[in-house]
Amino acid sequence: MDLADAAKAWQDDGFVILPGFVPAGELAAAVGELDLLFPSAEGFHDGTDPRRERFLGDEFAGIDTFPFASTEVSLLAVHHRILALAEALLGGGDILLQSAEAWAKFTGACDYDQDLHRDYLNHTILVPSTTPGCQQVEMFVFLHDVPEELGPPHLVSRRHTADLPAVPNWYLRPGRESDWRFDDDSGSPRLYRAEVSGAGPAGTVIAFEPGTFHRGTQLTAPRGARYSMQVGFRPASVHWGQRVAWAARSFTSEWSAFVGRASQRQLEVLGFPPPGHPYWTPQTLAGVALRYPDLDLTPWRA
Repeated sequence: MDLADAAKAWQDDGFVILPGFVPAGELAAAVGELDLLFPSAEGFHDGTDPRRERFLGDEFAGIDTFPFASTEVSLLAVHHRILALAEALLGGGDILLQSAEAWAKFTGACDYDQDLHRDYLNHTILVPSTTPGCQQVEMFVFLHDVPEELGPPHLVSRRHTADLPAVPNWYLRPGRESDWRFDDDSGSPRLYRAEVSGAGPAGTVIAFEPGTFHRGTQLTAPRGARYSMQVGFRPASVHWGQRVAWAARSFTSEWSAFVGRASQRQLEVLGFPPPGHPYWTPQTLAGVALRYPDLDLTPWRA
């Protein structure tokens, strides 16, 4: 599927599944440094990795946030194929990275089986829009093969949900009750019957928008482990779509290591002004050179 077809599917369904979109060879460097973030499957299940306890009892405990201990994993979040896909889906090149997470899950660590939900409650201060130029996109990136028994996300096409109101946000499975205004506890059998599995090989990218109903599923493979990334982008003009303020993390050694190796384009999606922008003066160039001594400022000096 080319990028134009992917964009059409994303607009029609609210998601598109691209098996093996990032070739295995281009994942290798990041996969080779996953041990800097997470236990191996053996280390977790054999209890030999001291980090094991962190992952027990909380499905979100396996999340690490950008910038990562591995610079290779940080660079993968803004891989050129992922940026090209985000640009194609959002309709232009003036995009910003709004979030980046690496996520490890292990069979038996906790209950990963989620209810169907949308992601807008923590991705925008408003509600999702289908208007071109006003949309946001999230992506799951599989760092290894994720068959059904390793808990791929399930998604529901917009064709089945376009008539649903913005509130509630969660549609609970049968038998679950809630009095929160953002929950619907009717059981929603129609939605659960319409689920599509996102299972796929390493490098698969699942792109969806925050208004798309989806959910995490249970890991059932014996001694299983699932490693993935979740990255999100928005047009620079979508000021109401906000999740992470990168400045709060920009004084860490991991951030400096990333900046020292990132390309001009990769830094722009983190908020660096492009060359020629009024921000770049002899004073700011000198200051940025002091802050990031490993950054080649040649494109901005030009």
